[in-house]
Formats: sequence, C-alpha cells, structure tokens
Amino acid sequence: MGDLPIVSVNNIKKNIRPKVFVTRKLPDPVETRMMELFDSRLNLDDVPLDREELIMAVQTADILVPTVTDVIDSEIINSAGNQLKMIANFGAGVDHIDLQAAAVRNIIITNTPGVLTEDTADITMALILMTARRLGEGERIVRNNEWTGWTPTQLLGSKITGKRLGIVGLGRIGSAVAHRAKGFGLKIHYHNRNRVISKKEEQLEATYWESLDQMLAHMDLIVLTCPSTPASHHLLSERRLKLIQPHCFIINTSRGNIIDQKALVNLLDEGLIAGAGLDVFEDEPTIPSKLKNMENVVILPHLGSATMEGRVAMGETVVINIKTFVDGHKVPNRVLETLL
Repeated sequence: MGDLPIVSVNNIKKNIRPKVFVTRKLPDPVETRMMELFDSRLNLDDVPLDREELIMAVQTADILVPTVTDVIDSEIINSAGNQLKMIANFGAGVDHIDLQAAAVRNIIITNTPGVLTEDTADITMALILMTARRLGEGERIVRNNEWTGWTPTQLLGSKITGKRLGIVGLGRIGSAVAHRAKGFGLKIHYHNRNRVISKKEEQLEATYWESLDQMLAHMDLIVLTCPSTPASHHLLSERRLKLIQPHCFIINTSRGNIIDQKALVNLLDEGLIAGAGLDVFEDEPTIPSKLKNMENVVILPHLGSATMEGRVAMGETVVINIKTFVDGHKVPNRVLETLL
C-alpha cells in the first residue's frame, strides 16, 4: 500500500488550540476533555445540523467531528475552507463521508473502530434471542393488558441451540457475535470477503462459505455485521433474499442499506422469511409503517453502540486521533478511500 500521504498541520499554529466543530451532543466527559484541549464548538441542543450549518462549519473549523447522522458529501467537502485538515468521525462507519472528495482536498479522515465491538455484538445477540423467541410480541401483550395467563401453545418461538448461524462479515463485530453465539450452542457459519486464518476458524468452530448465495440458502439465522461500502449496498438483494428458507430469521446491526428493505418487507409479509431483528434502516430515522406493524419483526432505534462506556470510549478515541494529528505524529485510525 505504501506510505500514507503527508498532511500538513502548519495551518494550526504552535501553541494555538485548533478550532474543533462537534456536530452532535456527546457524553459530558468527552465534551469536557475536548474543551480542555481544543477550541471546541459543541452542539448542546443535539439538533442535527442542516446542510447550510455543515457548510458553515467546514468553512470555519480546522477539524470537524461528525457522526453517522451527518452526510458529508462532495459538495460540503468542496465548500470547506483551506483551514479544514481533518474530519475525525465519531463512529466506526464512514459511509456518510465522501472519502474520495476528502482525499482530493488532502483532508484526512479518522474513525473509532474496535471500541464499539462488544456493545454491538451484545445487541446483535439480543436481537437473535428476541426475534427467535418472539419476545417483542410477548412484551406488547403484557403492556397492552392482553395477557390472560400461561397456555401451552402461546407464542411458540424457535429454539436456537443447535441451529445454523450464518454471519456475513467476520470482522471484529462478527467475530464477537460468533463467540457469544457459540456459547448458546449455535453452529457458526460465515461468508467473508477473505477467508480468516485457520486458527480463528478452529476457535469458533466456524464453517467458511465462499459463495454467499449458497450459505444463505442453508442457514436458520443470518446476521449482517459487514461494513457499508459501495460494494455492500443491497448485498442482500431481492434475488438473494429469495434464496433464504422460510424458517430463517435475519438480524441486521450493520447498516440499513445492506439489505433491500422494500424486498425484505414484502418477503416477510408473504411469510417467505420467518422474521427479522433490525437495529438499522435504509432511510433512518424513517421506517416504513408496514415494517413497524409486523409482529414478526423486532425494531430498535440504532442502539448498537449505545452504552455510556462505549460512547465515552468512542469520544476518547476521537480526542486521541485529533491530539495525535495536532502534535504532528502519525495519526491512528486513519481511513483511506482506497481501502473501501
């Protein structure tokens, strides 16, 4: 891959704190640390910025700290002033940032990988259990005062022990899900862009499928933990969704656009897929009313990394990325558009 291109920090004068623009409300310890180290502008109201406000931010800030809710496209990047040298993303996914446009402007991009792995894996495992065992339906019955007592045939779900779990994307999060799922007695299968090392396969007792199509057709549960890239957009297309067996459940804690959501809704409605557990959606925060009204679907408001510990760790990683850059050292967690 070669050496990374050098990005000058000469515009940030020595002993002058860089102007850092944070687009959303972050945990208090993170904001406090940012105020201590940088000339920070915070969003205390936590109202998402519109395009004009984002353009104004990149025209005045040395460093922008966006989140997944901020679409930093080529128009916004090209409107930035010459002083903008870094976009330090609060989050691991960077599909909301035009990496090519940033590279042309010599603006470096960083993210926060690793720190949200365990939390997202926990949510994924929770959705597996909630979906297969119909826990969402059960809770609604109790809350709506519709429960009249135990009966032998009420809300019969699906046992997960011994079932085949197909993981699409065996990276950090996929591997953490596999470790948890193995403890529940699930048989681990996976499809990955590249096969993982044999030692890892042995530890997870994981079966590799080179063909995603073939794996989908043989699983009892499918989990999506792959990153969102142009290549993974609608990776589970209508054609691939139709390969899935009617008793199978789909869990998505990655990005909504990895599944053709319209096709998924139709197949769920027709009973051709048993159910789904979704923490992400194609057009967040908009969710089709038909999807929200399906009893065999568990929906969460993008809670994958939503623990105080996880969000503080994400913020601390952002601070480290910025401080390392400002101090003129090699920047950790740098994202290159050529890697996607």
